[in-house]
Amino acid sequence: MDLKGKGIFIWKIQNCEGGDVAAIADLAMAANLSHVVIKIADGAYSYNYDWRDKVDFVPPLVTELRERGISPWGWHYVRGDAAAAEARKAVERVRDLGLDGYVIDAEHEYKGRFDAATTFMNIIRKELPNTPIALASYRYPSLHATLPWRNFLAKCDLNMPQMYWQGASNPKVQLQRCREEFESMNNRRPVVPIGAAYTEHGWTPKPKELSDFLDEARRLDMKAANFWEWAQARKVGLWDTIADFDWDKKTPKPVDPPAGKPADPNDIVHRYIAALNARKPDAVITLYKPDAIHVDPSRTLQGTGEIIGWYAEFFVRNLPRGTFRLTAVTAGKSLRRFSWMASLPGGKVVTGSDVFGLFGGRIGFHSTTFSL
Repeated sequence: MDLKGKGIFIWKIQNCEGGDVAAIADLAMAANLSHVVIKIADGAYSYNYDWRDKVDFVPPLVTELRERGISPWGWHYVRGDAAAAEARKAVERVRDLGLDGYVIDAEHEYKGRFDAATTFMNIIRKELPNTPIALASYRYPSLHATLPWRNFLAKCDLNMPQMYWQGASNPKVQLQRCREEFESMNNRRPVVPIGAAYTEHGWTPKPKELSDFLDEARRLDMKAANFWEWAQARKVGLWDTIADFDWDKKTPKPVDPPAGKPADPNDIVHRYIAALNARKPDAVITLYKPDAIHVDPSRTLQGTGEIIGWYAEFFVRNLPRGTFRLTAVTAGKSLRRFSWMASLPGGKVVTGSDVFGLFGGRIGFHSTTFSL
């Protein structure tokens, strides 16, 4: 199935519209949702199921959604300690409920469990050969290297990263980084991100941030996008923003120059290299947006207050008295990829590879790797 448009996750059916499945389906239709993703299992057990009275809350909702032309999907929180049993439960629920798609929510419990991930995926892919399967996990794989990303994604059809920008206000920048990181893994699964429509630890996203997230997903040619989570979105007043967003609206998209076209000599990349050669953190930091994100293999920083400290260390400890020069630049409308060399006293040479995401002509996202 080709998933397109807006969707939302449901955690507990009974917390959504008082458990009235017809009301849930009516609201989903009024919001022009294309799909709803319902929790169907947790570990090796069914979910949204009343164990005392033996009542399954999912089938009536699936029926109501389908009657309104909305695709019902199911999601499953997995842990990896009983991978085969979890897989059998997934197969049972998808078949019994007649779902259009299945989403795996694998988080910290699955870290380091590579064999379990392979076992799990082998079973569900064999038993559900025609069911679209997606992985929903962390937004930045670089920060969760021990999750079995490749074991899961190798047999998935879609990648649904949990693109929650909690504590920040820059979903566009973070979504760009999310896509960049998965592309760097040579992962070819289409990305269908899950945005933040909830409140936690005193943080609630602003309605404009949800619109920005959807705008960016569409600009990046993502075919669909989701939000977590129905009951929270309704409770904190974010539902109308999701409902009012016209996913199918035709808007002009910026066109990037062909790959390989070099940046203009006055481009920000050249100004960046000049600032590095001036060896002044204050000069470098003027090129960044105040809320920019800076990523290197060991950490992620946000805001110029943190980033300027990184450059102070970079100049003093990592590359003292280095002289920088560009070796390659590729320019797009809002993206720069470039490589550089730094010559150090004594003849030592350091090479680096960087990516800029630009917003309003300034750096909003910067990923850097270099070998010392």
